[in-house]
Amino acid sequence: MANELTIPLLPCPSIDEIASFYEMLGFEITYRQTRPNPHVAVRREDINLHFFGMDGYDPAQSYSTCLVIVDDTSELFEAFAAGMRAVHGKLLASGIPRMTRPRLRNDRYTGFTVVDPGGNWIRIHKAAEEAEARTKLAKAMANAARQADARGDERQGLKILEGALKRATGDEPEFRAAQEYRDELIERVNGL
Repeated sequence: MANELTIPLLPCPSIDEIASFYEMLGFEITYRQTRPNPHVAVRREDINLHFFGMDGYDPAQSYSTCLVIVDDTSELFEAFAAGMRAVHGKLLASGIPRMTRPRLRNDRYTGFTVVDPGGNWIRIHKAAEEAEARTKLAKAMANAARQADARGDERQGLKILEGALKRATGDEPEFRAAQEYRDELIERVNGL
């Protein structure tokens, strides 16, 4: 078989809140049903996501996730960030909902994560592998991203990054990016 299509169906406490959130990111609502079961479908180009409403669902306890593989993460990130800034005046970096910045993770794929109001983790990954991190600081940044951005453990990511920055010489090509990521993680930890 060929040309199969898989569309995740993810839980949420409110399809209205989910619909508004994804519209902010530039998605269009392609289907909406309130009875007998709440359901909303959104699409942005070839990205299709469906959501079903659940009474009593706690987004903070969600394990729901899906991968979206794209050629280039930066263009999609910038579009999502512009939508967030237009509505909220800033990039939502902590709490629920939130979005991480694209960065190399220690699986050698660049990606970012959107955590929507339902607590669903939409993981956007670049289709091609990146070059392996070479310096100790680059490896630490990738490990910190794995912990903070991919697992949601900002404190562990911050611990890894702060330790690496203490050992850094300051002339590593990624030194400034590591400092900026550390500052972002501090903000995220304090915002939780």
